[in-house]
Amino acid sequence: MKAITLLGSTGSIGTQTLDIVSEHPDKFRIVGLAAGRNVELFAAQIRQFRPQIVAISAAHKLIELQEAIKDLNPQPVLLAGEEGVIEVARYGDVETVVTGIVGCAGLLPTIAAIEAGKDIALANKETLIAGAPVVLPLVEKNGVKLLPADSEHSAIFQCLQGVPKGGLRKILLTASGGAFRDWPVEKLPEVKVADALKHPNWSMGRKITVDSATLMNKGLEVIEAHYLFGVDYDDIEIVIHPQSIIHSLIELQDTSVLAQIGWPDMRLPLLYALSWPERIYTNWERLNLVKSGDLTFHEPDHQKYPCMRLAYAAGRAGGSMPAVLNAANEQAVALFLEEKISYLDIARCIEFVCDHHQQGNTQNPSLNDILVADQWAREEVFTATETLVIQPQIIPLG
Repeated sequence: MKAITLLGSTGSIGTQTLDIVSEHPDKFRIVGLAAGRNVELFAAQIRQFRPQIVAISAAHKLIELQEAIKDLNPQPVLLAGEEGVIEVARYGDVETVVTGIVGCAGLLPTIAAIEAGKDIALANKETLIAGAPVVLPLVEKNGVKLLPADSEHSAIFQCLQGVPKGGLRKILLTASGGAFRDWPVEKLPEVKVADALKHPNWSMGRKITVDSATLMNKGLEVIEAHYLFGVDYDDIEIVIHPQSIIHSLIELQDTSVLAQIGWPDMRLPLLYALSWPERIYTNWERLNLVKSGDLTFHEPDHQKYPCMRLAYAAGRAGGSMPAVLNAANEQAVALFLEEKISYLDIARCIEFVCDHHQQGNTQNPSLNDILVADQWAREEVFTATETLVIQPQIIPLG
């Protein structure tokens, strides 16, 4: 039975991971849980899975959580704040830590888990996008495995099983196209928050759903794929696949193309990351190709999705630029969700911040360099919003 710690247990990744654990109690056991601020759901999870140690990131919710589980016997070790989450990440005899915390907040706990010798089921893109220059050497130093747990990178990883070294030629990342794939570009100035949160295929958190609408999620996945699989940016291609049945593909040196296909269900990549190299039987709905219908593909519209271009540029710039891109995107999306900027302002703000970081881009950054760049970028987004209100023509969309 594999011992697991789950970071971000009340989010979409977290709840689906716990569904897997519930379905396979003979395969997995929960040792540690960490969550953000949802005390009611977190307390219910603690009651069901009886972890040894838990942490709630929102420290001011600690007393409320203590009250919610005061009758449990035995009581778990109960911690709070960022340091508490880090302690959970490095705790005990755990084999695998699932990193389901959204955003750069997942970076430090993931590093702590790696340094403690835990394998990582990576569902947090930012770990590599912002932290790859630090994280990858630590993975090698500590001899741990970094297993992709998101749909696209899991698909690539699954396709690569058995491919000889040097056999990979190209990666093709599929994208649903998000909420606005069928909208004309001219209509995008009218976008409201509710529109951006209507993903056609997947049920995800608010931030990642907006990232899907802008296609920044796919741009971030390009950077992550570069670091995970060692493929040049010129050999990573994005293709719109509206049905989300093919989760990504690889092209081999002889032009053979391999694909991983299945219903849009995040549990499958999560299960594979937890069980690799095994395959565990499930009673989930099996793919019916006739029922799935036509599978279609088309090239993404660069005018509709300017964030895609920004991500490729940041990835190629390297150094601390991907961390700046990621932080600027997080902050801009947060402002959009609060209805403080428009949908189109997301890309404008990100480009403004990345342009202003070109002179300060640090190659081979330390962890401190990354954290400083992250904080600077978040603050610079507010400068961007003030500047763009006065001179919106500074940052072109195209």
